[in-house]
Amino acid sequence: MAGKTGPLLRRAAEMEAAMWRSMYVWARRKPLELAPGDETFSYLGVVKPILGVLIALSVVEIPILDIIIKNVVPWQPARLIMLVLSIWGLLWMLGLLASLKIHPHVVGDAGIRVRMGAGPDFTVAWEQIESVSKSYRSMPSSKSVQYEDDHGRRVLHIVAGSQTSVDVRLRRPTTVLLPQGESEPVEELRLYADDPEALVRKALGHVKAATHAEEG
Repeated sequence: MAGKTGPLLRRAAEMEAAMWRSMYVWARRKPLELAPGDETFSYLGVVKPILGVLIALSVVEIPILDIIIKNVVPWQPARLIMLVLSIWGLLWMLGLLASLKIHPHVVGDAGIRVRMGAGPDFTVAWEQIESVSKSYRSMPSSKSVQYEDDHGRRVLHIVAGSQTSVDVRLRRPTTVLLPQGESEPVEELRLYADDPEALVRKALGHVKAATHAEEG
């Protein structure tokens, strides 16, 4: 049991630190460092309404819960404990929003840099990519990393709001580095972008250039 608990606790601590770090970076409003020709693509749109509602409810809930506990629970420390937990929950959601905001996908000369908040962050080089296309898909789970077998092809989904909108077909089975370690070999990658048409348009130019370079 201890062997299984250790990595989980370590991952939880890493996520907690990432949330606070993201909120700090977001608050500083420091521009994202990009190489010449890089373009960013957000995936926040699909989850922003949900997070916005949860954050608004938390803001309203904190003073109401404080009043209820003050008048119902005679034990004074209970009020302080619940207040601390409620504020921590609100700050955690703000940190999650910040992490999604400051870690967009990036398309540039190096390839497609795929990101999901403070979690997955890896780059697929153009020479590994066969094609890029737009395709909206609804996923059965909200987990950010999901695998699927699709007509004999092993697919890695990097999901936002239980959706993906861009399909990246790979030339050969490829592994990428995820927070949990190296992925399974996959032949296709699917991710979500708020503007999939723009991402595909930008990516196709690089794919064609890489193909011409190989043929030349």
